[in-house]
Amino acid sequence: KYIKKNKKKMAKKSQNEKTHSMRRGCFLSVLQIIKDSQQQHGLRHGDYQRYRGYCSRRLRRLRKTLGFRMGNRHKFTGKKVTVEMVSDNRYLLLVVMEAERAWSYAMQLKQEANTEPRKRFHLMARLRKAAKHGEHLEKLCESQRVDAKTKLEAQAYTAYLTGMVQFELQEWKAAMEAFNKCKTIYEKLASAFTEEQAVLYHQRVEEISPNIRYCAYNIGDQNAINDLMQMRLSAGGGGGMMAEKLETLITQTRAKQAATMSEVEWRGRSVPVKIDKARIFLLGLADNEAAIAQAANEDTKERLYETLLAECRDTIQAVREELRTDVKQRERAAEGAESGKASNLDLLHYRLRHYLTYIKLWTVVRRNESMARALQAKLKEPQTDENKRGPRPQDLIRLYDIILQSLAELSTLQGLEEDHAFQKEVALKTLVYKAYRCFFIAQSYVLVKKWSEALVLYERVLKYAREVQSKAKNLNNSLMDLPDVQDLIAEVNAEKYSLQAAAILDKEDVAEAPVQQQVKDNMPLSDRLDTFRLDTSLVGKQPNLVQFPPDFQPIPCKPLFFDLALNHVAFPPLDDKVEQKGKGGLTGYIKGIFGFGS
Repeated sequence: KYIKKNKKKMAKKSQNEKTHSMRRGCFLSVLQIIKDSQQQHGLRHGDYQRYRGYCSRRLRRLRKTLGFRMGNRHKFTGKKVTVEMVSDNRYLLLVVMEAERAWSYAMQLKQEANTEPRKRFHLMARLRKAAKHGEHLEKLCESQRVDAKTKLEAQAYTAYLTGMVQFELQEWKAAMEAFNKCKTIYEKLASAFTEEQAVLYHQRVEEISPNIRYCAYNIGDQNAINDLMQMRLSAGGGGGMMAEKLETLITQTRAKQAATMSEVEWRGRSVPVKIDKARIFLLGLADNEAAIAQAANEDTKERLYETLLAECRDTIQAVREELRTDVKQRERAAEGAESGKASNLDLLHYRLRHYLTYIKLWTVVRRNESMARALQAKLKEPQTDENKRGPRPQDLIRLYDIILQSLAELSTLQGLEEDHAFQKEVALKTLVYKAYRCFFIAQSYVLVKKWSEALVLYERVLKYAREVQSKAKNLNNSLMDLPDVQDLIAEVNAEKYSLQAAAILDKEDVAEAPVQQQVKDNMPLSDRLDTFRLDTSLVGKQPNLVQFPPDFQPIPCKPLFFDLALNHVAFPPLDDKVEQKGKGGLTGYIKGIFGFGS
């Protein structure tokens, strides 16, 4: 009776809780839950496999908590979340996690499909599965128990997954409609809440915008590539998934435009371009340079330079691999005509590789020059935080070393040895950067008070600057992108006067200081109490007060006694006390045995 009574009470309590939950409604912050889970479980580093494992574990925990098991270990029994179960928002979370697990698996397969194209079929199956779960979530949220915000978020999430499926199928119009629907819902939600709550919705809109512009480009909007470039600039130096998506979309857009490109002009000569990867890179070179020129800050500019250099290195590697393949084919060829054709193709590849190397070296020079200008500006600023390490002249010396090394490689680049105008331009720029390098070496010597070395280096800077001025009369165009040498001369003259004054003051301080104050030894304070000396180490962390451990000192030891009187003592004779040895022979021996001789 007691057990039955308790069961009835528990059933009634459960029914009351269910009724109360139905009255207050069911709500779920879909986007907030998704973003928090993604950032905490692998997607911050692009690890989709880790995130998929997290979704699987969370699904198992939810099913165990809700008692919503899919059979047992021996038999699978499929179950679906119905509208009647929506009284608990954990059932909605169950569907969200199923969709996220399928989506993360699809993104993992998309990364692997670059090397294994067959995985693209599995990728599409998982994306469709995620979209199906999204549609199921949207139908569940149509119940009156779900609040309006959850309904809108479910619709936006479903539209996003549908758009991803259509995007991968290259159904650009349907994908664009789905993404626009998702964008509209999130913008409306952002306008309905405070700024702190709207940040998440704005971030989602920024993630969707590149896909919308790419779909517009494929539909026929030719200005979409410019919009993508502006989005990459506005992304700043953060990088991450957004920057990777933008780079992928821009590369895909350029691949469509590169089909018509056959050759480029390089210092008065034509360079045929037969490799697709090189076409894509050269087509986007002007856009990358324009983006660098429009960069808002130094961090963005440095990131764009690094991206350009990485693309250039990959392109050079692709040309080398193509050249290696052509060489193998030429070795296999037996006929002379085919061999000659292959050798001409090798010559074109070599010329293209030299052109790409030229672009890479000039990009390195411009990147390091931009970094040097930023460091010079920071070097002139007053340092507020003493504990924080600021820029030093040694940092600039390293940058100018890299610039000079790149210029030396440019001057020896094959195909440009007989280009006298180019060689003069490189020689002039080398002199300018040598002058700046000597200037900052002198600055580093000034910091350690090596006045004579710094003065000699300042004279060397003036020598380089005068050479630049004398040679720049015929090459005015080459000085357009170089630092102003006249400003460097004025700065060196000012530094020379400051250096001479500092050297004179330093000598006077040395002459006026007492001799005993300049002597530095390790004598402790206890041994020089009668001598005055300015010793700043006494107020430091390790003052030299006494010598420890102390030195050994001589002390009187215990005396040693030697008995010398024994040598002068005459002892009495003891001959009569000494027993005489017998001389009886055999008779005496017998007597001794029987005791007769005693």
